[in-house]
Amino acid sequence: MTRFLFSLCTLFVFSLTAQQLKSPSEFLGYELGSEFTRHHEVVDYYEYLAKEAPDRVKLTFYGQTNERRPLLLVFVSSAANMANLENIRNEHLKNTEGTGSNSKAIVWLSYNVHGNESVSTEASMKTIHELLTNKKAYLDDAVVIIDPCINPDGRDRYSNWYNQYKNNPYQVDPNSKEHHEGWWSGRSNHYMFDLNRDWAWLTQVESQQRIKVYNDWLPHVHVDFHEQGVDEPYYFAPAAEPYHEVITNFQRDFQVTLGKNHAKYFDANGWFYFTKEIFDLFYPSYGDTYPTYNGAVGMTYEQGGSGEAGLGIITKIGDTLTLKDRIAHHFTTGLSTVEVSSKNAEKLNAEFQKFYKNRNFKYKSYVLNGDTDKIDALKSLLDSHRIEYGMGSNGSAKGYNYNTGGNGSLTTSENSLVVSTNQTKGTLVKVLFEPSAKLSDSLTYDITAWSLPYAYGLDAVASTTLIPSNKAQGTDAGGVLSNISTDHYAHITDWNSMRDARFLADLLKNGIRVRRAHHPFSVEGRSFDRGSLIITKGDNQHKADFISTLRTLSTKHNKNVVGSSTGFVDSGKDFGSEYVQMVVEPKIAVLSGGPTSTLRFGEIWHFFEQQLHYPLTVIDEEYMHEVDLNDYHILILPGGGYGDFFNEEKLAQLKDWVKKGGKIIAMGGAINAIDGEKGFSIKKKEAEKDSINKPMPHENVQREQLKQIITGAIFKAKVDNTHPLAYGYGSQYFTLKLGSKGYQYLENGNVVYLEEGTKPVSGFAGSEAQKKVDGSLIFGVEQFGQGQVIYMVDNPLFRGFWENGKLFMANALFMVD
Repeated sequence: MTRFLFSLCTLFVFSLTAQQLKSPSEFLGYELGSEFTRHHEVVDYYEYLAKEAPDRVKLTFYGQTNERRPLLLVFVSSAANMANLENIRNEHLKNTEGTGSNSKAIVWLSYNVHGNESVSTEASMKTIHELLTNKKAYLDDAVVIIDPCINPDGRDRYSNWYNQYKNNPYQVDPNSKEHHEGWWSGRSNHYMFDLNRDWAWLTQVESQQRIKVYNDWLPHVHVDFHEQGVDEPYYFAPAAEPYHEVITNFQRDFQVTLGKNHAKYFDANGWFYFTKEIFDLFYPSYGDTYPTYNGAVGMTYEQGGSGEAGLGIITKIGDTLTLKDRIAHHFTTGLSTVEVSSKNAEKLNAEFQKFYKNRNFKYKSYVLNGDTDKIDALKSLLDSHRIEYGMGSNGSAKGYNYNTGGNGSLTTSENSLVVSTNQTKGTLVKVLFEPSAKLSDSLTYDITAWSLPYAYGLDAVASTTLIPSNKAQGTDAGGVLSNISTDHYAHITDWNSMRDARFLADLLKNGIRVRRAHHPFSVEGRSFDRGSLIITKGDNQHKADFISTLRTLSTKHNKNVVGSSTGFVDSGKDFGSEYVQMVVEPKIAVLSGGPTSTLRFGEIWHFFEQQLHYPLTVIDEEYMHEVDLNDYHILILPGGGYGDFFNEEKLAQLKDWVKKGGKIIAMGGAINAIDGEKGFSIKKKEAEKDSINKPMPHENVQREQLKQIITGAIFKAKVDNTHPLAYGYGSQYFTLKLGSKGYQYLENGNVVYLEEGTKPVSGFAGSEAQKKVDGSLIFGVEQFGQGQVIYMVDNPLFRGFWENGKLFMANALFMVD
């Protein structure tokens, strides 16, 4: 009887505590959905829950954003599970080895990766409150991990903007200002990067910090909550084709199971939804695909709204869509996901074990050779994903040769990187390294090629046999072997990678004068290629701490600097030759605002501040006409839609500045704004069109249009590596082509180009689109008076992950004069 009374009292106290937990509305002081909650208020609410229900809620801060906002995860489960949380995690991870005994479902809910898709974070607060009160039974067999806001900087940018411009009360007329964000929207993070495309590449600080915790858990189910256009009904799984071939039947089937459960609730409420359309599972860097390739059932849920919807808006069919409606929909699918996962915990654990059993992939090993800096850069990425690798030995490896596109061999050494699919992360290895991913449907949502050997500019073979390897040392192992002394006439170092570019940028910022070699040379028995950096004692007599600074910077950048007692070369050009020129410390500006794409601008901004570490002036289009360009050496025009931005007056000023010695770097869509019709020499390349229109069924039109597009395919391009824009490169470059726009060869200065008849080595390119880019320019330089125009048709900085393209940008800044 005493035991019964004690249990009854415990149950009463627990129920009372649950009832006393404030709802988001009660805590915030306004009805949820009537305002946009700022990020610090969201954090306050989760901290409140962790304080009031510490036996069932654990809050962890896993990092902070560029703008110093906290990134947090919230773990919620039953009191018994939370008391055993670390053991649950360990047993779950043992399932990747087939030995775990975990019986709980691990569900990870990610909200607000796009800042202006702001309903997500609001819904997260309602969801956790419901799990702690009315739906706490779901937590007996589930551990739920909630990331309330992946992108706090973008969310607050949108929330603050909306609060500034909304009507009071809010205006549902779509024409009202509150429904029209400006160029600097809240979608992206601080650097205008799309965090939903960064899960695999980890270029952004939010992704880098999140992936550490994600790999500590590797959930069974991961949901990425999004918003789409105002007039779209709700989307949930199952996903559309193409599915990547590594996705298991269970992962596909469980999406159907979840979708049917969601549909049950939506049907009961009369809410509209769609499935199996638009959002596929192929490109590996999404919040649904990356988890899927790590064993989860990964899904995207899309609610109509985004930054356009505000607190309420009239849709095209005359309905009013409110923030409260949007919260209700995400709240429903979030709870439904936990419900189904909890009921299927045993099945999820069993299938998770099966996923990590050795898969019989065609290629067992990927073997890579190349510049040490590039190998180290790739190692760093693999370390972040906890992908194992080793180093080879003297011999050879046979298999698919990435350079030739056929069977071949690669000479191996102790410097060869070997990555095998025979490891825990084997499926992810296959997806990231495979030469060409198999497309089940060419109608896809994103790029169709990304293979890391191409992205990092490494020679590689994919072998059908397991290549033995030795345990690899960490990146930058071995230390610096520099020979820096006051006795040397000059100090020399190579030019092959972004590490070299960062070293040069640091030298210039520290007042060290540097020369570059425009011809190969040898001195005192050592050979150096074009672009090599020469730092002479004579050039730096003005700097009393020259040697100590050089030593410090060479150590910082792990650069091997070779000393020379003379400037008299054995072959090539002496150090006083006109072919050994001083590197100008360039003052660089980039255009921002209306004509430019936020994403393309952000890639440049991030490149300078977080990769090159070199100062950049941002000039907005609103006041560009007031800026004296003579204060700058270089103007970068990011890709975008320029329209008639460069009118006759602006164009005349721009051309006059270039003629006097200025340098334009025109990227992607910016080239249209200054092409041959505007006074520069570059001209579009048009493919011959079939003048006969052929009738076809309406339902076939979309697929017929695929012939005209390129969805992120990789092409093998020729390189003139005698040109300064290509210093540090070989005779070929694998370019990621994102569109079908082609430009004719220049009269001179064709540095990187596609030869006629070139086909993609990986990814989808429509037959008509291939004709447009056949025999076309990729990167070129036009001499214009005393200045230059550098054309970058393809984007070497795309999403920050095409590592092998970045040196072209560094060359454009420091090598081309």
